[in-house]
Formats: sequence, structure tokens, C-alpha cells
Amino acid sequence: MSSSTTTRSADATPHAAALIEGLRDIGYSLETALADIVDNAITARAMRVEILSDTSIAEPMIGILDNGEGMSEVELIAAMRPGSSNPLDARDSPDLGRFGLGMKSASFSQCRRLTVITRKNGYVSAAVWDLDKVAKNNLWEIDVVGDPTALPWTQRLVGSGTLVIWEKLDRLIDRRTKEAAKIAENMNQRISAAERHLRLVFHRFMETSDRAAVEILLNGRILAPIDPFARDHRATVHDPEETLHLETGDVLIQSFTLPHHKAMPQAAWDELGGPEGHLKTQGFYLYRGQRLIIYGTWFGLCRQSELTKLCRVRIDIPNSMDADWKIDVKKSSAQLPPLVRERLKLVLDRISDGSRRTYRKRGQKLVDENRLPMWHRMMVDDTIRYRPNSDHPAIADFADSLPSDLQSGFYNCISLVGASLPLDALHADIAGNPEQVVADAVDDATLTQAVQSTLARLMERKFDLETITSMLKDVDPFRSSWESTQRIINEATESKEKT
Repeated sequence: MSSSTTTRSADATPHAAALIEGLRDIGYSLETALADIVDNAITARAMRVEILSDTSIAEPMIGILDNGEGMSEVELIAAMRPGSSNPLDARDSPDLGRFGLGMKSASFSQCRRLTVITRKNGYVSAAVWDLDKVAKNNLWEIDVVGDPTALPWTQRLVGSGTLVIWEKLDRLIDRRTKEAAKIAENMNQRISAAERHLRLVFHRFMETSDRAAVEILLNGRILAPIDPFARDHRATVHDPEETLHLETGDVLIQSFTLPHHKAMPQAAWDELGGPEGHLKTQGFYLYRGQRLIIYGTWFGLCRQSELTKLCRVRIDIPNSMDADWKIDVKKSSAQLPPLVRERLKLVLDRISDGSRRTYRKRGQKLVDENRLPMWHRMMVDDTIRYRPNSDHPAIADFADSLPSDLQSGFYNCISLVGASLPLDALHADIAGNPEQVVADAVDDATLTQAVQSTLARLMERKFDLETITSMLKDVDPFRSSWESTQRIINEATESKEKT
């Protein structure tokens, strides 16, 4: 080899101050940062994780305490190293880690001072990353604390476990705000907003199952898990679980169709949908080692729509498939492998039909002539039209009571009502807030007239009372005012028997 082509090595060690500041901007939010610390606790076999905050002091701080296995001093120093593990190495199945960056990058995204205190075999160790010191010295150095007893919350570290403390919360505190009470209020709001994320992401660890459930507490309050599939509700449709065998592991797929919102208490329905609502939370829910990675997406296979918003599909993958799914450092994004994409297309066709049926089944009986439709749903020239049913007993009975010269004008008015249906407003309201769109209330006099007219007409057609009652119970306005409807039926039949 000639001298002109001789290669040599050069030091390309990154500058500590520059790189460590770059780690702060990977894209963590407070909730995803907290979740990354909880990941470490669960990997360390913790059964209790406490999130603590102190906003009453001049420099507020946050702590995450667990009762896991803890670390020796040697293990702690290794864990404080950015990139402490190789993402290509095989991991134990319970390991929720990925790159060995989580604790550091998650913490740095929120604070400039990270303290980790850990207890194992009766020995307490502590180490500190201070980014201001790194910026000054430009060295990859941590401080190992000789006597950790004076550090915040250390007295709560009983038995084995680890305590992560965030101080210098420059990403959570607006330094332009000088009022301590306002700073505390803003921080408490941010921490409270992260609560739902934790309840959802770790719900399978928090639920009682074959193993003991993990407790996650926020300032002493135990958080309840949020099951996005409402599996305990009797009206939820569970499809059989499918297994897709791939070279790097098995993918488990199970789809669910949620109950109609009228089948659930309003509070339970709202919690299930969260602040974004059910339209935005439909879709695939990807779990890695039972930990929720990403949700509320169809991965580009279809669009979110009102009629499919009850569809939710659980996908379980092992941590051996991280590279296939392109799991990122924050464990909050992923991409579908081609083979999985093809299988999910088939799943999607099946479950979207189920969601549509759930929403349309209440309307199916309305188009059945034997179910007293107040409106006809009609297909005309490939368009769907809704037309008032002029033959409905309540309408026909009143029309018959009019002089013949007024009947034509009355039916014209009914047709005008149908032609004036506010479709644009209905579409906008249902797309935005379908749960808030309700039928207008009917007063007692109107309901009485409708029930009596319908009852008389159906009896003339030789329907028995049990069948009539069943028919009325299936359609509005009788269904939504059933107690009053039942009373009017009883009064009418009792009166008929007396005569």
C-alpha cells in the first residue's frame, strides 16, 4: 500500500456538552418521559412505583420511586452511562428497555440535574448528572455521592429499589413566571395531565391477572388502569386471537368492537375516549411486552371515520421484533412490517363491518315496515334519502281527522319537513360530537296522541298487545320515553276493557 493511500485513526469522541444537550431534544413530553422511567422500574421487577412532586420549594422537583431489585454502585454507574446497552443484544422477555438511553434521555428532556439513588443488599448508592457542570467542563463525568442520606426522599427508599430525582426543571418551569404559586399551579397541571397516559400505557401491568398487579401512585394516590378495549363490558365484541408467526417472533392480533355509547354510563364512555374523543382513539393499539407503544392509528391502512370509531385492535409483539417495527428511543412510534401489514388489511375489513353494524343496528328496525318507522331510509339514484313516513299511525290518524280539503296541504307540510332536513349541520355535529346529538324531547300530550293513535291502528290490524308493546319499545319517540309510553298503553287498554 503506497503512502498516499495509508489510512490512520483519528479521535472522534463527541463533545460531552454538545451531545448531552442534543439528547434533550429527542422529542419526549412529560408523560412519555415519566413512562420511560416507569419502564425501568417494571423491568427491575418493581411491584410499586410512586411518582412524587414537591412544588412548594423554590426549585420544584419530581421523584420516581420503585421497590424493584435496585443496583449496586458498579451497576448504577453503568446505568448512568448514555447508551448503556446495545439495542442489537438479545433481551429478557420482561425487559422494556431499548437503547440504554431511556433513563438519561427522558430525564434530560425535563431537567438539568438527574440524581439516581438505589439500594441493593442493604447498601445505598447515588450518582448525579449535572448538565451545567458538563457544559462547563465538557467532560463525560458524573458525581458519585458518598453520603446519600441527605438527598431528597431518600428515607422512603426502604428495602431494595431505586429513586430517580429530577431537579432544575427548566423544561417544565417558565422562568418568566416569578410567582411561586403560579409556578406550582402550572407544574401540578402538567403532572396531572400525564396521569391518563400512565393509566393507559401500563394498564395491563396494573390490572389484576395471573400475576400480582403493579401499583402506580401519583403523590400517594393509586392510579386505576384504563382498559381501551372495555373487555369487562358485556356488550363489547371480542374476536378470537390470531397468531402471525414471523422469523423474529410471534405477533398476536385481537380485535374488539366497543359498545354503542348509549350502552355505557357517560362517565365510562368519556374516560374510554379520553380528551381527544373516540374518533381519534380508534384503530390499532401496539403493545411491546404488554407495554402500550402507540395507539389511535390505522397505520395508513384506512381513514378514521365516525362509523369505524368503535374498532380497536390489540397487537402484541415481543422485544425481539424492535428492529422489524422500527421502535424508537421514546418507545412512542413504530412502523408496520410488510407481512403484518397484509394480515392487518384482512383484519380491518372484518372489524370495520362490525363497528358499522353496531352503529346501524338501531336504525335497521326503523326501515322495517313492521317496526313503525317515523322516517323511511330510501335509496334513490345511488343516494340515501330520509323521508317522513306519512303512513305512520300518528300521522295518518291525524290526517284522517281533517276535512278532505285540508289533507293535501297537511301532507305537503310533512313532505316539506323531510326536504328541509338540515343535513350539513347534522353531519358536522355528528362528526364532531355524536354523543351530544339527541332527539328533541316530546311533551306528554304529544306522546299520548302518538301512542293512542298507534295503538288503535295496530289493534285494527289484529296485532296483539304483547307484539304492539314490543314494536313501540324499539322505536323513538316511544323508546326514549318508555316509562310514560307504558303508562299511556296501560291507561288506554284499561279504558278499552271497561267499555
